[in-house]
Amino acid sequence: MSTIRARPCRSRAFGIIAGLALAAVAAFVLALMSGELAISVRSAAGALFEGDQSMEAQVVRHLRLPRAVAVFACGGLLATAGALMQVLLRNPLADPYVLGISGGAAVGALAAMLAGLASFVVDAAAFGGALTAMLLVFGLAHGDGSWTQTRLLLTGVIVAAGCGAAITLMLAIAPDTRVHSMLFWLMGDASGARRPWPALVILALGLVLILPFARELNVLARGELTARSLGVKVVRLRFLLYGLASLLTAVSVTLVGSVGFVGLIVPHLMRFVVGNDQRVLLPAALLAGGTLLTLADTAARTVIAPVQLPVGVLTALIGVPVFLFLLSRHRR
Repeated sequence: MSTIRARPCRSRAFGIIAGLALAAVAAFVLALMSGELAISVRSAAGALFEGDQSMEAQVVRHLRLPRAVAVFACGGLLATAGALMQVLLRNPLADPYVLGISGGAAVGALAAMLAGLASFVVDAAAFGGALTAMLLVFGLAHGDGSWTQTRLLLTGVIVAAGCGAAITLMLAIAPDTRVHSMLFWLMGDASGARRPWPALVILALGLVLILPFARELNVLARGELTARSLGVKVVRLRFLLYGLASLLTAVSVTLVGSVGFVGLIVPHLMRFVVGNDQRVLLPAALLAGGTLLTLADTAARTVIAPVQLPVGVLTALIGVPVFLFLLSRHRR
């Protein structure tokens, strides 16, 4: 009887994942076609697969393709990291930025911008700042060998507050010619993403690394005592969750800047659709996060073209009503 019941569940999960994958492909194609210069599906396919050398093909290959890959990877990274953080902290309001990683990345990136350094140095400084914040939070929260969700969360909040103060100071002393680019970075800006492929590889490797532990994540989500009683190595699993979620967040923030609400909303939305089984939730969140951010970035490029909006503004406009809807459906 259990085998007969399991088949519809597996087929439903497969159908949901397949539908999300098709939605991701459709969003990706739309991103390649949309913009000031409208490009047909045939021209976009020719640019990708047939070596077309027309102006449209150059736009697709050198401008829209890297940006579409970057925003999809960023959305997947944030959604996956958010789902892991919510299991790690057992807090429904946890998101990838809650432990101050984005604040550390912002401090590094804005310091490089303030110094007038090259774009690749800005990316390196953002990644270094994110790793520094990660190590600082981990060191302070785990300094005496004890590590609880509350202590980790409070340490992250304090580090994030300190980074926020540093960011405000740099914005206050920055010359007017640099404030605009600094603010765009803080709100999420994919226009400068030219090296997205490493982020896509890290996203795939992160999913491959965490999926074998999905059953243990399901148990950990029910509480530490339950997990220990069932033989889960909680300390090892916590290290893995914290390290992987921090790495995914650092790569995302380095690539596109601080994009809000994706890591908070998408895991909740997918949990509403597929349930809390991490074997299905994690790949579903990855695909949904990438699709959402790809569509948001496409809208940011086209709504009032040629002016481009920060993609983080649109994700916030989408995320707030969605989160309120989810709260109304689950009042407890």
